[in-house]
Amino acid sequence: MNTKLRRTGLAAMALTVSFGMAACGSSDEGSGSSSSSSSSSSSPSESSSPSESAAASGEFGSACSAVPADGPGSFQGMSESPVATAASNNPVLSTLVQAVTAADLVDTLNSAQDITVFAPANDAFAAVPKKDLNALLADTATLTKVLQYHVVPGKLAPEDLAGTHKTLQGGEVTVEGSGEEFTVGESGANVICGNVQTANATVYIIDGVLMPPAA
Repeated sequence: MNTKLRRTGLAAMALTVSFGMAACGSSDEGSGSSSSSSSSSSSPSESSSPSESAAASGEFGSACSAVPADGPGSFQGMSESPVATAASNNPVLSTLVQAVTAADLVDTLNSAQDITVFAPANDAFAAVPKKDLNALLADTATLTKVLQYHVVPGKLAPEDLAGTHKTLQGGEVTVEGSGEEFTVGESGANVICGNVQTANATVYIIDGVLMPPAA
């Protein structure tokens, strides 16, 4: 089954998002224009779109547009909850939450301090043959190892992401890339929405399910 999982094609999420950076107020060129400049510089922050807010917070990736603009599952809402709870509020990660619950890892992840989670999106699990996925969800021991392989100690910022990291499962996972383009693991899962903050974790949503070498 594991071989099948590793060979399964990754389902890329065909979603695009345009991140606009809120304009900064320009310096006043003269004392006579201070009133209009002040009014002009305050306008962008008042009318910032959800995409602009995401860009200002540091999230990046084409699938970030699928994250709710407001509420508990939004970037702001997720930042206020521990990672397993935050994921349960995000419809992009509902299958992952099902797996975490089946493995009884909710409390473990919520109580962990400063971790990085490579979180497979729903489409990543959908790419796994249903028979294999059901078998994995039913095998608690293997499922636990697979999920722990997606967790790395420490909150990794994008500039620290590339490299080889020891996972909670005990094996190592390698991340390649830079800027806003990263792949994770031997299967080359793509980061499709990165640098998502929760109360205790930094989350990188990916388009593939990672398999530990010994799983």
